[in-house]
Amino acid sequence: MTSSSSWPVPVLLAVVLVLALATTGCAVWRIGKAGELARLSEPLQHTPVDAALRLLIVGDSTAVGTGASSPQTSLAGLLAQAYPRLRIDNRARDGATFANVAAQLEGATARYDLVLVNAGGNDVIRLRGMDAVRADIERAITLARARSDRVILMPAGNVGNAPFFFPPVSWLMTARARELHGIVRDVATQQSAAYVSLFKDKANDPFAQRPKELNAADGLHPSDAGYRVWFDELMAQAQLAPVLAPAR
Repeated sequence: MTSSSSWPVPVLLAVVLVLALATTGCAVWRIGKAGELARLSEPLQHTPVDAALRLLIVGDSTAVGTGASSPQTSLAGLLAQAYPRLRIDNRARDGATFANVAAQLEGATARYDLVLVNAGGNDVIRLRGMDAVRADIERAITLARARSDRVILMPAGNVGNAPFFFPPVSWLMTARARELHGIVRDVATQQSAAYVSLFKDKANDPFAQRPKELNAADGLHPSDAGYRVWFDELMAQAQLAPVLAPAR
């Protein structure tokens, strides 16, 4: 697939125009709601005195838990509930791209049993060139592997299926999300990191089939139930149950 960094200027201008036209009516309300949810979100930190394992979480708003009703119902919160002796250091920030993830990792100096990277949605939505994104992903994995022998990448799913977007913008977001996931999968394989795939076509995507249940009020972030779906996918695809068993 051709990288978006090679798109001609007229095409990019047309995309920007479409995005601008899409930010009317309900879309404007959702943008405001997304900002409100981000302001209310807080990355969960879990520091049990008898910690058996250490987990570092880095990434964007989905790693923070934006859209969840509380930090305890975010992905990090669900991990803390299931594994009370798991120390969780969460350095994620709303709005982060893979470039920001590298900076988050540079600020972490300890060794961890596991590093979880939740990022990619902002790289898709902001129309970042995929060549630059690939370089950022490579750097992020290199830094993560310096802090742990076990690294998991779990980018957001098919962004184009989010109720936040409407055609034709949703079609563009799906194409870019598909490309991003391909890059993450390839780089993860090359650098011996695990990749959890949340990307699904609309017909098979639970977030598209159950939008009111699994999406937060902004139509962009997961709800409590949505993060539970992510938790189940993480546990199954990364086969984490035996890895995290000492922290039960």
